[in-house]
Amino acid sequence: MSDLLVDVRDLVVDFPVGGPGAYVRAVDGVSFTMGPGHALGIVGESGSGKSTVAAALLGLHRGTGTRLGGTVRVAGTDVGGASAAELRRLRGATAAMVFQDPLSSLDPYYAVGDQIAEVYRVHAAVSRRAARARAVSVLDRVGIPDAVRRSRARPHEFSGGMRQRALIAMALVCEPRLLIADEPTTALDVTVQAQILDLLHGLRREEGLGLLLVTHDVGVAAESVDELLVMRDGHAVERGPVAEVLAGPADPYTRALLAAVPRLDAPRKPRPSRETATTAAGLAGAAGGDGAEVPVVEALGLRREFGRGKRRVTAVGGVSLAVRAGETLGVVGESGSGKSTLGRMLVGLLEPSSGRVRHAGAEARGIPAGVQMVFQDPVSSLNPRRSVGESIADPLRAAGERDEAAIRARALALLERVGLEPGHYDRYPHEFSGGQRQRVGIARALAPRPRLIVCDEPVSALDVTTQAQVTALLAELQQELGIALVFIAHDLAVVRQVSDRVAVMRSGEIVEEGPVDEVYDRPAHPYTRQLLDAVPVLDPELAAARRHRAVGPS
Repeated sequence: MSDLLVDVRDLVVDFPVGGPGAYVRAVDGVSFTMGPGHALGIVGESGSGKSTVAAALLGLHRGTGTRLGGTVRVAGTDVGGASAAELRRLRGATAAMVFQDPLSSLDPYYAVGDQIAEVYRVHAAVSRRAARARAVSVLDRVGIPDAVRRSRARPHEFSGGMRQRALIAMALVCEPRLLIADEPTTALDVTVQAQILDLLHGLRREEGLGLLLVTHDVGVAAESVDELLVMRDGHAVERGPVAEVLAGPADPYTRALLAAVPRLDAPRKPRPSRETATTAAGLAGAAGGDGAEVPVVEALGLRREFGRGKRRVTAVGGVSLAVRAGETLGVVGESGSGKSTLGRMLVGLLEPSSGRVRHAGAEARGIPAGVQMVFQDPVSSLNPRRSVGESIADPLRAAGERDEAAIRARALALLERVGLEPGHYDRYPHEFSGGQRQRVGIARALAPRPRLIVCDEPVSALDVTTQAQVTALLAELQQELGIALVFIAHDLAVVRQVSDRVAVMRSGEIVEEGPVDEVYDRPAHPYTRQLLDAVPVLDPELAAARRHRAVGPS
């Protein structure tokens, strides 16, 4: 067994819950091995146990009251039986971990280079100067431009992609043999995601690193690993070479997981005609005025700037668009392209620096009636001290409804409509999964019977099966109620499935707009082609060929 980098046998992890002696099983009898330089992807839905397995490789459950069974060996070290000193040597020097959220992993008060240097000094008897030089070296290695200067910057001065590179640099500083990456690209747009995946591939090739990649995105795993381990409810349900698992999944759950992955080349589901949607909107009291001829929302030369003087930044520069009843406009682009700023102006949460927003033909002032927003993170948009039922009811009270019985009845009906139970009314946000919380957010947005809902990255934090459920729910509700949707996302495959038209944003401007199939199949702008080329594909051979063309032979 000495030639194995990772050897996990019958791993069991039980988390303490409630009173003394009460536990819940998170991982149940998982076994796998990894050789040096190999890459294994652990995939599954939220709650499947995949991150718990990754944490067990570094002994991160020690001291938390968690019960562990089975054996875990990393580079010959028995993690369960290791002393505190042995664990310190293991963490960083032998195996290192890169987490999903770099802001929570980096100290906001210290320069990035100093934090990396401090990790190096923990494991190597070197001077501060030597540690600083090593930090600059690894920052340069992971593609941070002008590494000497940027090493003195603090985390908030880095973009999301650069912060993730900095975390990878911190993981590499002690030259580990194993890199554990837990959802390292979930919050990144497609082009930055592609850059990070290419970086990980390059590190494997040049440094001989083993890679354990934990992800709910099967497309990301397909581009990055040699083998897949599929987990469900704490169990390993399938394992094998990535190409074989993707081409011929043996377990029904794996087949369902792959079927839920949004794909650029998958045929779109038929959507209701404009006439059907307009009729639905009229019946729901949502369209008003002249029906489909008058846009539900219209932007005319919208511009938004932040800051003053030399620090002034144009977030949105002269955008015009219109969305009609029953129509979905997808808005795509990289982080910083201005798409979220545009969405906030459409609903009145931000005042434009210049330009106008019209709702049903009338000039908008402030937050107009009939407009709602669904946010990316339902945790931060739901009050943790109020039950979800009360959160759904709040917009009704804000709209002037005073009959508490009618308010409660509407909220209960909406809970059922979005696939939850009336009994959930008195529960609190922390008692729900991410997908359930997003359903609550949708129910709250529906409460005042809006004409327009702007969805800002509503599924980016969800696993693929939950994504599919939420997008299907939005499509059903739109067909039923004739609502106009603006769907903002960095996931181009999701946008293709849910949208009628798409607007591609770059640096605050719309560079391309049109029917979604036309834009995706025949992109006219080079930037649109660049975004589409960066989307992960469920074909390891195609991914390898694409990487070969981009960076040259391995």
